Amino acid sequence: MPTLELAMTEMASGLRFPEGPVAQPDGSVLVVEIERGTLSRVGPGGDVEVVADCGGGPNGAALGPDGAVYVTNNGGFAWVDAPGGARLPTVEAPDYTGGSIQRVDLATGSVDTLYTHCGPHRLKGPNDLVFDATGGFWFTDPGKRRERDRDRGGLYYARADGSEIREVLFPLNHPNGVGLSPAGDRVYVAETETGRVFAWDLAAPGQIAAYRGAETRGTLVAGLPGLQFLDSLAVDAEGNVCVATIHNGGITIVPPDGGETTHVPTGDRITTNLCFGGDDRRTAYITASYSGRLLRCAWPTAGLPLAFG
Repeated sequence: MPTLELAMTEMASGLRFPEGPVAQPDGSVLVVEIERGTLSRVGPGGDVEVVADCGGGPNGAALGPDGAVYVTNNGGFAWVDAPGGARLPTVEAPDYTGGSIQRVDLATGSVDTLYTHCGPHRLKGPNDLVFDATGGFWFTDPGKRRERDRDRGGLYYARADGSEIREVLFPLNHPNGVGLSPAGDRVYVAETETGRVFAWDLAAPGQIAAYRGAETRGTLVAGLPGLQFLDSLAVDAEGNVCVATIHNGGITIVPPDGGETTHVPTGDRITTNLCFGGDDRRTAYITASYSGRLLRCAWPTAGLPLAFG
């Protein structure tokens, strides 16, 4: 796997396991702090302010069609100390009551719960989400891990107005990152512990082509060698899937045709997510969660414009 060395600049530090970056027009970046339970704003100068107290474990974030931020909340983890002062998530929290999809009003900081169930099934640990142009969103739920057992995960589709939520694919093996192709006709999912990226072609918003039920198999786009876990992802304007990589800390660039991958190291072994911003969308904002930092760098390609970004 070729390596692409990019100069990383620290934008903020002291974040409590940051994830879900969302670039803003003023140069600030919204992030969730999973351990802190908040949606926070990192200013262009690195100052950090809490926008909303989400509780539980806010894990992913995206701007919706109404200008609000939608948050996948995993319900919270138990945390352990790690070398260097880091705090790492483990099993479900002692006070865990379930996962949810939340809506955050950026003007007031108010938090509303949009979904806690899909049909009769409780959401367990919603992780990442992406909106399509119609105002619907895909999200992953890998479930939760306990001392002696764990849940199976799935891929879901829901509407931002609270009118619909559907389980589309189940089971998947710890689904984490989710993204859409530039044309919106393909959905990508990164599985954490298998180190694989899958794709499913779409027939319509929220509908998989040639759907044969919840176990419809996708196309394997990439499978990384060795011990490389995958986290959340973003897609660039050329259709490359840029997926945060754990252990081999960095961003792995996966071509949409399944060609040779490229690794961009970050220096943080638990690199969890990225987004694109700036006037030309060529600035990558990357969450370095082991060290609790938000990094930025100039990216070689422009990021894909998000539906409501």
